[in-house]
Amino acid sequence: MNRFKMKLLTSAILLLAIIGFTPVHSAFADEVEEAIQEGLDAYKDGSYTDAAGSLDYAAQLIRQKKGEQLEAVLPQPLPGWTAEEASSSAMGAAMFGGGVSVERQYTKAGSRVTVQIITDSPMLQGVMMMFSNPAFATADGGRLEKIKGKRAIVKYQASRKSGEIQMIISNRFLITIEGSQVEKADLKNYAQEIDFKTLLNMM
Repeated sequence: MNRFKMKLLTSAILLLAIIGFTPVHSAFADEVEEAIQEGLDAYKDGSYTDAAGSLDYAAQLIRQKKGEQLEAVLPQPLPGWTAEEASSSAMGAAMFGGGVSVERQYTKAGSRVTVQIITDSPMLQGVMMMFSNPAFATADGGRLEKIKGKRAIVKYQASRKSGEIQMIISNRFLITIEGSQVEKADLKNYAQEIDFKTLLNMM
């Protein structure tokens, strides 16, 4: 069996395993299972391009569902703030290496905060390197702090009233809290309101 065929078969097995262990809405699960089955049938018939397309489609559906789950851990607006609807996006491996991201924007008068969570992305590797090297993390003005017991890189410019907080959770999730016309406390408060417990329990 050549490498391409092995990759197709491995993808199908992994997708079937995900469906078996991930609680999803039945209609969604049926759509994913149908796409996987189409991929397996095409694979058996030797239609490898069609097989790859069906399996990629099933994988994309699963990423979209994961994005919907991630939206639930985004914080509710703090008192006095309003929030837009959370949004999510799922990128296949062909685009920036793949990944799932969700974000939500919060506003109050002229202040704005954006909370974003990214997972399953090669971007995580570069940020984890910063966290493992304190000198590198603080080279551009960032400071290492603990937020709810979790390590964070905090950057804040008081003169511009803008800043950013980055956190890596369980080596799987990159959290970025970015704000303009805000106090440093606003950024930290939004970081503290993220549902870390649910995030850690996600598969």
